Amino acid sequence: MKRPNRTALISLGIALFLSWACSSSKVPPKTVTPPTPAPVQEKQPAEPPPQEQPPELKEAPQAQEEVPPETQNQETEALTGKEDPSVLLEEALNTYQDAQAAWEKGDWDSAFQALDEAYGFILKVELPPDSPLVQEKNDLRLLIAQRIQQIYASRPVTIGDNHKTIPLEEKKEVLDEIKSFQTKEKAQFLEAYRRSGLYREMIVEELRKEGLPEELSWLPLIESGFKVRALSRARALGMWQFISSTGYRYGLKRDRYVDERMDFLKSTRAAVRYLVELHSFFGDWSTALASYNCGEVRVQNVIRTQRIDYLDNFWDLYRQLPWETARFVPRFMATLLIINNPEKYDFDLPQPDPPLRFDSVPIDQPFKLSALAATLGVDASELTVLNPELRYDSTPGYGYILRVPVGCGEKIGAVTAGLPKWIPPEAEYTWHYVRRGETLSTIAARYRTSVSAIARLNGLRSVHFIKPGQRLKIPGRGAAVSSSAAAGRSPDDKAEKKIAYTVKGGDTLYSIAKSHAMNLEEFLSLNGLEGAPKIFPGQQLWVLPRD
Repeated sequence: MKRPNRTALISLGIALFLSWACSSSKVPPKTVTPPTPAPVQEKQPAEPPPQEQPPELKEAPQAQEEVPPETQNQETEALTGKEDPSVLLEEALNTYQDAQAAWEKGDWDSAFQALDEAYGFILKVELPPDSPLVQEKNDLRLLIAQRIQQIYASRPVTIGDNHKTIPLEEKKEVLDEIKSFQTKEKAQFLEAYRRSGLYREMIVEELRKEGLPEELSWLPLIESGFKVRALSRARALGMWQFISSTGYRYGLKRDRYVDERMDFLKSTRAAVRYLVELHSFFGDWSTALASYNCGEVRVQNVIRTQRIDYLDNFWDLYRQLPWETARFVPRFMATLLIINNPEKYDFDLPQPDPPLRFDSVPIDQPFKLSALAATLGVDASELTVLNPELRYDSTPGYGYILRVPVGCGEKIGAVTAGLPKWIPPEAEYTWHYVRRGETLSTIAARYRTSVSAIARLNGLRSVHFIKPGQRLKIPGRGAAVSSSAAAGRSPDDKAEKKIAYTVKGGDTLYSIAKSHAMNLEEFLSLNGLEGAPKIFPGQQLWVLPRD
């Protein structure tokens, strides 16, 4: 190892010493010299005494305090590093409006850029919890998020070949589904294929508008068999099997007259929007279709639990998804393989039904479709097929676009004026609290209804599982009958004259019975009540008229 040169070390030591000496010589004099006498005015000038200052110098401090607010804000921002929240929120709103204008012009890139900038302004806003600007900040954040979703849902889709094709693989899971279609499900498959002709032309047209693969038009075959009023165990309804919350999210209206989940055109447009959004979110069709079946949140949660980050395509997730979802994608692939090459899989596909053709006419009064059909001289089932979203096969009591067979549109104005007005019945039900030992069968017998009706009204997946304390809706007016009546024995003649009573606040079972000259046992028996059940305002009970 080479030793350092002694001369170099000495030179370095001298340089360090001189550097220290020079720095020491720069210490202020008062730290190195004794105190000096008071400074003489000639050597150390001082400001003139206050009485000798000119008027303009005396007012200088006062003028310095009258700084414009804008300057004060700038000085405050310079000192604190924060900007005025109200100014930031105003900038965010202006930028959001720029994004809105760009979107309306079809300039997607500018719209997204403006929304990013608007959100950037919001991120800079720091507010205390009790600030009156907190609500404004939250509203703007929500507006920006909604606009981003709208743009994604409405923009033309040009994501490349991955967006335009659906991968078809003859995996074991797919071949298993093909075998099921070839055997036990063959009749249903062929019937659904035949029915597809009614709607598939319309579906393909809507898919083309968004640049989506036309193969997606076969999704309803495995979702609903192309039945527009299909209802699943999970309460999913319609050809595209929307649950109520997802239908509402994509603009499908539900009220006492209509449920647009059963409208073949409106539900198709909603499904296309949903598919566009899912593919934009997941990036591949297999995962997007899985999320269509069980929801994007469920699939995203499965992806999040993957131990390896890049394992997030459908076949990586297959074993962790719900069984119905895990089968959904292979069933869809099997459907496409069969339709693309029926001979290979031993299928002789039937001729599809002809597409629906109709005229659309505005209606503003409620009437039964059967009454209109009789006037027009057509079969009532034709109007039902064209307007499946009408819950009672009647038009609503507000403006509505009715579909009628081709050629009937011109007659509507003349024939509807004389049709009788129709009002749908109010949904009538009462509540029943399940007691220990009760089953749906005993409850149905008690209320003179059916097990299936109670299960349907309450969305029960199983008719064999109810628990004490559970609250059930009972269809009809909820008139409970005594056990003897439920068993088929004739009720007391006096009970046939019973009248309804609505429970009011402060009522008790005893006070109701007493006010109607009934004893408590008689009152409980009339209503099929046992023990001391709870009652609540608005509940309907039966009482006997006073003699």
